[in-house]
Amino acid sequence: MRFDIITCLPGLLDGPFNDSILKRAREKKLVEIHVHDLRDFAMKKHRQVDDYAYGGGAGMVLMIEPINGCIKKLKGERSYDEIIYMSPDGYLFNQREANKLSMKKNIIIICGHYKGVDERVREHLITREISIGDYVMSGGELAAAVVVDAVTRLIPGVLSDESSALTDSFQDNLVAPPVYTRPADFEGMEVPAILLSGNQKTIEAWRFEKAVERTKKRRPDMLDEE
Repeated sequence: MRFDIITCLPGLLDGPFNDSILKRAREKKLVEIHVHDLRDFAMKKHRQVDDYAYGGGAGMVLMIEPINGCIKKLKGERSYDEIIYMSPDGYLFNQREANKLSMKKNIIIICGHYKGVDERVREHLITREISIGDYVMSGGELAAAVVVDAVTRLIPGVLSDESSALTDSFQDNLVAPPVYTRPADFEGMEVPAILLSGNQKTIEAWRFEKAVERTKKRRPDMLDEE
């Protein structure tokens, strides 16, 4: 799987993609992540990629020309399943969406910045808009990293235990149940005895019960989606 990320601040993405699971996935060549500096496609001098908004108002707007130039170059090299714009008013990203995207082969992600992008980018160049939550960030770079991380860990071979991803929160419209590890007794705080019983059938039943209980308490909206 390949991600091409278009940004005017590529340095913001150095850390997230070069450590932990994403680093190992790249080393195994299970995923390719390429970050493209939008300023390399600037149409004006001084590598300018933004300008004032028509009609006035605060904030600068990313221009369509460099974004189109970068997309055109990438599409000339391969076909893309999705061209995504990270936007605070886009479709709310969730585990179901991550599962769908993990089945794709090539994805472009455009990171907005400043006051956003020229509306013509949204109208004519992209296939979908994604938001990671109802709040505004300084740019779409960290949001893009969230999407790439969530999708990459679903690719077969990325996790050492592939069943781990299948038991994550949200995979079955439930949050994850409580988990414990050694010691079994820490200063009088004990691990539930059922988890020490060795009876896998009753353990799984307990986990499901606790997952439903926790979902009802913390995220009842998820149960309404069924």
